[in-house]
Amino acid sequence: MNNGSETTLSVCVRDHTACVRVAGRANFTSSVDFKRLVQQLQDDGCSEIVLDLRECRLMDSTFLGVLAGIGTRCDETRTQGKRCLVELYQPSERVAELLDNLGVLHLFTVVHEAPAFGGFEEVKEGHTTKVELNRTCYEAHQTLMNTTPDNERRFRDATEFFKKNLGESERKP
Repeated sequence: MNNGSETTLSVCVRDHTACVRVAGRANFTSSVDFKRLVQQLQDDGCSEIVLDLRECRLMDSTFLGVLAGIGTRCDETRTQGKRCLVELYQPSERVAELLDNLGVLHLFTVVHEAPAFGGFEEVKEGHTTKVELNRTCYEAHQTLMNTTPDNERRFRDATEFFKKNLGESERKP
């Protein structure tokens, strides 16, 4: 059980469906591991991802942007005639409101009942370089900016900040 101040990720895979539990405050430090995990699940053939958000208290803009990117890529996959579904299981009112205000809630199916999953394994925190973290933050905010004109105004400064940090961190040995 998470005390809410840090993020824990755990996963259970059954056939072509994966359930990822996000507990605590989902933020930029956990966004790289989350992005890697979902990409690996999809590469391994999971066409349905259920995000169990019952214990997720809040998401920062980077995590929201990563989530929006996953939803956007899934939407693009469906337009190619392939199966791809991302469901949000019992998001808090606050998290659902954030996604709605950012104009990305439509990319997901919100569900209040999910298949019974068991045997979750905690996802161990991976090694994240400064370049990876800055790139993830930059791309996440870029994704949010591209969704609505309001987001462009909201995240312009943050995106420029992460772009500058990314350039600086890529130049350092």
